[in-house]
Amino acid sequence: MTRVKRGYIARRRRTKIRLFASTFIGAHSRLTRTATQQKMRALVSSHRDRSRQKRDFRRLWITRINAAIRENGVFYSYSRLIHNLYKKQLLLNRKILAQIAISNKNCLYMISNKIIK
Repeated sequence: MTRVKRGYIARRRRTKIRLFASTFIGAHSRLTRTATQQKMRALVSSHRDRSRQKRDFRRLWITRINAAIRENGVFYSYSRLIHNLYKKQLLLNRKILAQIAISNKNCLYMISNKIIK
């Protein structure tokens, strides 16, 4: 039989995998099979952690708002603040409220006092 010279498609696929895994350590960046496995694992982790990141940031914002509100008065809590915001139909999300709580606490106190009355 005549000799078959392989094309560039397989080499192109392997170089694409190696470029993706170039920052990985050891055999995970050098060997094709382990690099492919690590690439799949990395993509699964990134997909999972995108939703986890949203969850973590929401928890952080809630904690910051709650801490800032409880400095104001002992009997006032985060849940009451959010409840009163919805009752007064003020459209402020938790991210904005957390930024206000960090940068300008007086503004947060003014907002909380307005919605109580």
